[in-house]
Amino acid sequence: MAKRRRAPRRAARRSRRTLTILLVLVLVSITVISLDESGRTHSLTSGIKSVATDVFSPVRSGVNGILRPVGDLFAGAVHYGSLQQENQKLRAQIGSLQQQVADGPFQRRQQRQLQQLLAEARLPTVSSIPSVVAQTIAKSPSDFTVTITINKGRSQGVAVTDPVIGGGGLVGKVVQASHDSATVLLITAGQSEVGVTFGSPPQYAVAAGQGQGKLLSGDYISPDTPVRTGEKMYTNGLAGAAYPKGIPVSQVTSAKTLPGAAQKTVRMRPLADLATLAYVLVLQWSPAP
Repeated sequence: MAKRRRAPRRAARRSRRTLTILLVLVLVSITVISLDESGRTHSLTSGIKSVATDVFSPVRSGVNGILRPVGDLFAGAVHYGSLQQENQKLRAQIGSLQQQVADGPFQRRQQRQLQQLLAEARLPTVSSIPSVVAQTIAKSPSDFTVTITINKGRSQGVAVTDPVIGGGGLVGKVVQASHDSATVLLITAGQSEVGVTFGSPPQYAVAAGQGQGKLLSGDYISPDTPVRTGEKMYTNGLAGAAYPKGIPVSQVTSAKTLPGAAQKTVRMRPLADLATLAYVLVLQWSPAP
């Protein structure tokens, strides 16, 4: 009876030893395999590693399947900050390139205006007049009054009544000047009038402003005066005129004579691009008394 009781106990002890040995071997296998993947396996463990890998390859696969996602998670957490910084840098670079592309046409337009401005400065009646190059810093349009503000004023020699030209032709005249800035009344303003000449023999008229975004009106042109579409008009420079002679002002877009009208109906567009003024030339010139 005692022998029968000891037999199950011995079997249980053997099962526990086997399980313990198995667990130890599993732990050793995992340790060796981990060392192998980290590249730090010592030569003395090579034999154990080989046996353990062969015996416990299914265990290794299962452990790797569990550990690798966890490792990837920690690696992602560690590198997330640097990746975010790189993405921010990349977005900034792309934004800068997009801005350069967007600014390209504007910069080219400014360059063309400067070239046209230099061409205007070489006109015989302008080249002999002292001048100041200024940049437009503000525009204040209304229905009948259109002005721009430039970044040059009295300290740079700009004075009230000074004529102002831009790329293509006449822009207007200075109506207010402070120490380092000035206000220019554009020729499209409702109260602006410019004495002009056109044709051969010379004919005289007045280019009158009609307000923001509107064409100039050619006033005081008799009904029988020939006026061609596309014809250009220039400042006449007559005695007491507000502008020196020969500055391009406008180009005729339409001309017609209405029945019974005392003058011809003429519409003109300014030759200077007043909507996109970037630079102007202020002529230090005053009308003759």
